[in-house]
Amino acid sequence: MTTTLPAVVRELEAHAAEAGWDQPARLFALVPTDDLVAAEPGLADLLADKRGGLTAVEQEPLKAEQSLEEVLLSAVWPVGVAGVAAIAERVVLPPQADDEVPTDPAAASAYANEHPDREEVRIVAAATRAGETFCAVRLRSHDDDASVMAGDNLVPGLLDLLQASLVEDPDPTDDPDQPQPSDEETQQ
Repeated sequence: MTTTLPAVVRELEAHAAEAGWDQPARLFALVPTDDLVAAEPGLADLLADKRGGLTAVEQEPLKAEQSLEEVLLSAVWPVGVAGVAAIAERVVLPPQADDEVPTDPAAASAYANEHPDREEVRIVAAATRAGETFCAVRLRSHDDDASVMAGDNLVPGLLDLLQASLVEDPDPTDDPDQPQPSDEETQQ
Protein backbone atom coordinates (compact mmCIF):
# COMPACT_ATOMS: atom_id res chain seq x y z
CA MET A 1 0.00 0.00 0.00
CA THR A 2 1.29 3.42 -0.90
CA THR A 3 0.73 5.56 2.17
CA THR A 4 -0.15 9.13 1.30
CA LEU A 5 -0.26 10.56 4.81
CA PRO A 6 0.88 14.08 3.84
CA ALA A 7 -1.88 14.26 1.21
CA VAL A 8 -4.52 13.13 3.73
CA VAL A 9 -3.35 15.71 6.30
CA ARG A 10 -3.36 18.50 3.71
CA GLU A 11 -6.86 17.49 2.59
CA LEU A 12 -8.11 17.50 6.20
CA GLU A 13 -6.47 20.88 6.82
CA ALA A 14 -8.19 22.38 3.74
CA HIS A 15 -11.51 20.90 4.89
CA ALA A 16 -11.05 22.41 8.37
CA ALA A 17 -10.13 25.78 6.86
CA GLU A 18 -13.40 25.80 4.91
CA ALA A 19 -15.32 25.28 8.18
CA GLY A 20 -13.58 28.26 9.76
CA TRP A 21 -12.30 28.83 13.27
CA ASP A 22 -13.76 28.04 16.68
CA GLN A 23 -14.62 24.46 15.77
CA PRO A 24 -14.57 21.48 18.16
CA ALA A 25 -11.81 18.89 17.99
CA ARG A 26 -12.40 16.10 15.48
CA LEU A 27 -11.03 12.58 15.16
CA PHE A 28 -10.60 10.47 12.02
CA ALA A 29 -9.78 6.83 11.36
CA LEU A 30 -7.41 6.44 8.42
CA VAL A 31 -8.31 3.36 6.43
CA PRO A 32 -6.77 1.88 3.30
CA THR A 33 -8.91 3.19 0.44
CA ASP A 34 -8.83 -0.16 -1.34
CA ASP A 35 -10.26 -1.89 1.76
CA LEU A 36 -12.98 0.77 2.04
CA VAL A 37 -13.96 0.35 -1.61
CA ALA A 38 -14.00 -3.44 -1.22
CA ALA A 39 -16.41 -3.06 1.71
CA GLU A 40 -18.46 -0.30 0.06
CA PRO A 41 -18.30 -0.73 -3.76
CA GLY A 42 -20.61 2.26 -4.23
CA LEU A 43 -17.72 4.52 -3.19
CA ALA A 44 -15.42 3.34 -6.00
CA ASP A 45 -15.98 6.33 -8.29
CA LEU A 46 -15.82 8.86 -5.46
CA LEU A 47 -12.51 7.45 -4.16
CA ALA A 48 -10.91 6.57 -7.51
CA ASP A 49 -8.12 9.14 -7.07
CA LYS A 50 -7.21 7.75 -3.64
CA ARG A 51 -6.74 4.10 -4.62
CA GLY A 52 -3.60 2.66 -3.06
CA GLY A 53 -3.63 5.29 -0.32
CA LEU A 54 -5.58 6.23 2.76
CA THR A 55 -9.04 7.71 3.28
CA ALA A 56 -10.05 9.67 6.38
CA VAL A 57 -13.30 8.52 7.99
CA GLU A 58 -14.65 10.99 10.55
CA GLN A 59 -15.59 9.51 13.91
CA GLU A 60 -18.47 10.43 16.18
CA PRO A 61 -18.13 13.96 17.57
CA LEU A 62 -16.45 14.25 20.94
CA LYS A 63 -18.78 14.97 23.83
CA ALA A 64 -18.60 18.53 25.14
CA GLU A 65 -17.00 17.39 28.41
CA GLN A 66 -14.30 15.29 26.66
CA SER A 67 -10.93 16.60 25.62
CA LEU A 68 -9.21 15.16 22.58
CA GLU A 69 -6.32 14.07 24.78
CA GLU A 70 -8.62 12.13 27.14
CA VAL A 71 -10.28 10.37 24.21
CA LEU A 72 -6.93 9.38 22.70
CA LEU A 73 -5.69 7.99 26.02
CA SER A 74 -8.53 5.46 26.01
CA ALA A 75 -9.01 4.93 22.27
CA VAL A 76 -8.65 1.46 20.81
CA TRP A 77 -8.68 1.12 17.03
CA PRO A 78 -9.60 -2.04 15.13
CA VAL A 79 -6.85 -3.73 13.15
CA GLY A 80 -8.33 -2.47 9.85
CA VAL A 81 -7.53 1.12 10.85
CA ALA A 82 -4.12 1.95 9.40
CA GLY A 83 -3.81 5.29 11.16
CA VAL A 84 -5.56 8.08 12.98
CA ALA A 85 -5.80 11.84 12.49
CA ALA A 86 -7.01 14.67 14.68
CA ILE A 87 -7.95 18.30 14.14
CA ALA A 88 -7.73 20.62 17.13
CA GLU A 89 -7.51 24.32 17.85
CA ARG A 90 -5.15 25.40 20.59
CA VAL A 91 -3.57 28.49 22.09
CA VAL A 92 0.22 28.41 22.08
CA LEU A 93 2.67 30.67 23.86
CA PRO A 94 6.21 31.67 22.98
CA PRO A 95 8.93 29.51 24.60
CA GLN A 96 9.97 32.27 27.02
CA ALA A 97 6.47 32.14 28.63
CA ASP A 98 6.92 28.49 29.70
CA ASP A 99 8.54 29.41 33.02
CA GLU A 100 5.54 31.53 34.04
CA VAL A 101 2.72 29.09 33.25
CA PRO A 102 0.81 28.06 36.40
CA THR A 103 0.70 24.36 37.25
CA ASP A 104 -3.06 24.36 37.91
CA PRO A 105 -4.81 23.48 34.59
CA ALA A 106 -7.57 26.10 34.95
CA ALA A 107 -5.08 28.81 35.89
CA ALA A 108 -2.78 27.76 33.03
CA SER A 109 -5.65 28.02 30.55
CA ALA A 110 -6.60 31.49 31.83
CA TYR A 111 -2.94 32.57 31.71
CA ALA A 112 -2.59 31.37 28.10
CA ASN A 113 -5.82 33.00 26.95
CA GLU A 114 -4.80 36.36 28.47
CA HIS A 115 -1.13 36.33 27.43
CA PRO A 116 -0.33 39.19 24.99
CA ASP A 117 1.92 36.95 22.84
CA ARG A 118 -0.51 34.03 22.56
CA GLU A 119 -1.18 32.57 19.15
CA GLU A 120 -4.26 30.61 18.15
CA VAL A 121 -3.48 27.65 15.91
CA ARG A 122 -5.33 24.87 14.16
CA ILE A 123 -3.45 21.60 14.19
CA VAL A 124 -4.03 18.63 11.92
CA ALA A 125 -1.89 15.71 13.05
CA ALA A 126 -1.85 12.10 11.85
CA ALA A 127 0.03 8.90 12.59
CA THR A 128 0.01 5.42 11.11
CA ARG A 129 0.57 1.99 12.62
CA ALA A 130 3.73 1.83 10.50
CA GLY A 131 5.14 4.79 12.46
CA GLU A 132 4.72 7.51 9.85
CA THR A 133 3.59 10.92 11.11
CA PHE A 134 2.63 14.22 9.52
CA CYS A 135 1.21 17.55 10.73
CA ALA A 136 -0.14 20.80 9.35
CA VAL A 137 -0.44 23.94 11.47
CA ARG A 138 -2.33 27.11 10.54
CA LEU A 139 -1.97 30.27 12.62
CA ARG A 140 -5.10 32.33 13.04
CA SER A 141 -3.04 35.51 12.60
CA HIS A 142 -1.81 34.22 9.21
CA ASP A 143 -4.97 32.52 8.00
CA ASP A 144 -4.06 31.78 4.40
CA ASP A 145 -3.16 28.57 2.59
CA ALA A 146 0.35 29.76 1.74
CA SER A 147 1.18 30.19 5.45
CA VAL A 148 0.27 26.66 6.55
CA MET A 149 3.30 24.95 8.08
CA ALA A 150 3.69 21.23 7.41
CA GLY A 151 6.12 18.56 8.52
CA ASP A 152 6.45 15.12 10.03
CA ASN A 153 6.99 16.15 13.68
CA LEU A 154 5.56 19.63 14.32
CA VAL A 155 3.41 18.64 17.31
CA PRO A 156 5.26 15.76 19.00
CA GLY A 157 3.00 15.49 22.06
CA LEU A 158 -0.16 15.04 19.99
CA LEU A 159 1.61 12.68 17.61
CA ASP A 160 2.70 10.54 20.57
CA LEU A 161 -0.93 10.30 21.75
CA LEU A 162 -2.11 9.39 18.25
CA GLN A 163 0.54 6.69 17.89
CA ALA A 164 -0.13 5.31 21.37
CA SER A 165 -3.80 4.87 20.44
CA LEU A 166 -2.73 2.62 17.58
CA VAL A 167 -0.64 0.23 19.64
CA GLU A 168 -2.15 -3.19 19.92
CA ASP A 169 -3.07 -4.25 23.43
CA PRO A 170 -0.13 -6.31 24.74
CA ASP A 171 -2.37 -8.03 27.31
CA PRO A 172 -3.67 -11.19 25.60
CA THR A 173 -6.33 -11.63 28.30
CA ASP A 174 -8.16 -8.69 26.72
CA ASP A 175 -8.37 -10.52 23.37
CA PRO A 176 -11.66 -12.43 23.07
CA ASP A 177 -10.05 -14.77 20.52
CA GLN A 178 -7.39 -15.89 22.98
CA PRO A 179 -8.14 -18.71 25.42
CA GLN A 180 -8.94 -17.35 28.89
CA PRO A 181 -7.92 -19.11 32.12
CA SER A 182 -10.71 -20.91 33.90
CA ASP A 183 -11.83 -19.86 37.37
CA GLU A 184 -9.98 -22.87 38.80
CA GLU A 185 -6.71 -21.78 37.14
CA THR A 186 -6.97 -18.21 38.43
CA GLN A 187 -7.61 -19.38 42.01
CA GLN A 188 -4.53 -21.62 42.20
